[in-house]
Order: sequence, then structure tokens, then C-alpha cells
Amino acid sequence: MSAESSAERPKARRPQRSAAGNVLFALAAVVVLATTVLGAFGAVALLLSPLSLLTPDEGETAVVVGCIGLGGIIGLMVPVVLFGMVKGSADTPRVGPGEALRKLLAVLGFGVFLALVGVVAAQVGWVLPKDITAVVAVFAVGFAWVPLAIVPWEKLGLAGVFPRSRKAQ
Repeated sequence: MSAESSAERPKARRPQRSAAGNVLFALAAVVVLATTVLGAFGAVALLLSPLSLLTPDEGETAVVVGCIGLGGIIGLMVPVVLFGMVKGSADTPRVGPGEALRKLLAVLGFGVFLALVGVVAAQVGWVLPKDITAVVAVFAVGFAWVPLAIVPWEKLGLAGVFPRSRKAQ
């Protein structure tokens, strides 16, 4: 422990962001948010009619929740992966085309999984009212990622797809 006070220690300067960097970050954030929202609306618009044939009338909201999960996760991750292909640093290198395709396919698979969870949760609509079915669907789709968190992705050859499974350097 040092005897000098904190006022005497030299302060480390943090690098300042440039105005152009701030503008680019804001534009990227707007693009990601827009694609997330548009993806959610698009998935609902495209998939609600075909998937609602598999569900009771009281479960239609659950299908909407699953489609929002599908479109939202795809709309969020597509621009993030594409930005990762062009932006890199010493700590995080650029994503190659093969790895980007693998990540996008994994995200698509997860999105389809969320839509299927919504359809399965909609089946509760046969016995419960519409509002309770919607609450069940929100919890089912919201917590659907939990089983995927314990999958050993390294053994499936998807070690670089999910950040949790990256090895420390």
C-alpha cells in the first residue's frame, strides 16, 4: 500500500472519441435498432397466418410473441455480424465469411426455435383464456434460451459462435 495520496498520483488519460466515431456509432445503433424492430414486425406479418392455423384462437398472441422473438433476434444479429466482418481491432479480429455464415445459421436456428416455442405455448390456449396464454408465451419464449446456455458448443464445433465459449488468450 502506498503512502502517497490519490491526489498526488498521476491520472491515466482515457482516449477521447472523435466526433466522427460518435456519429458512426450512433448510425450503427440506429441501424441495429431499426433492423430489430423491422425484423420483428416482418416475422409477425409473414408468419402469423401460416402458424395461426396450428393454434387455437386464444393462442394467437403466443404465436405473435414467438414471431417477435424470431424476427427480433435475426434483425439484431444480422447487422452485428455484418459489422463484425468489416470492423476489427487487435483484440477482436474481423469475422471471416465462413464464421459469419456459421453465426448467421446459428442465429436463424435459434430464431426458428423461438417461433416453435411460441407455437407450443399457444397450445395452452385450448384450456386457458387469451390473456393468460399470452403471459405463458412471454415467459416461455423469454426463458427459451436457458437450455441453450448449457449446451457444450465446443463439442458441436460451434466454439466461436457464442461468446461464452471463446477460449481466453
